[in-house]
Amino acid sequence: MEAAAAGVNHSPTGGGRTLVVVPQPARSRSRAARSSRKRRRKVNARDNDLSDLQWAAIKAAWGEACAYCGETERALQRDTMLPISRGGRYTLENVVPACGSCNASKGNDEVTGWLRRTRRSEREFLERYAELLPGLRSQFAGEPDEADDSDANTAPPEVPPA
Repeated sequence: MEAAAAGVNHSPTGGGRTLVVVPQPARSRSRAARSSRKRRRKVNARDNDLSDLQWAAIKAAWGEACAYCGETERALQRDTMLPISRGGRYTLENVVPACGSCNASKGNDEVTGWLRRTRRSEREFLERYAELLPGLRSQFAGEPDEADDSDANTAPPEVPPA
């Protein structure tokens, strides 16, 4: 009986043993719930003040297209260039529109590392970002997001040499 409890069944035809493999879920529900609560605490603990108006302006500035691949047919998602799990925030400077495919692929990677890994043009993305950000900032100048944001993600990333 101990063999059956351990996942080994004896064959009724005699002699041979069959290993019974029971598939396990990739992630337990309690672990997923803990992870979700942890993320929610991180988001709520920081200044995540991207308004719907700012999100609409970001999408319009990027031409209603994915910032990474240029896809226009898919629904756009808010993607944080510096992920929440690495200290990023949902702010005007840190959010770009991304299609679901790019957003899922990027996961919690930092944007420049992900662009290099997927062989996308890092330079093209950063130049476009640096071109659009000042216009977005001026459009929303004077809002709380801009007034007290002196610590992180205020300067556009440096564009690597050609």
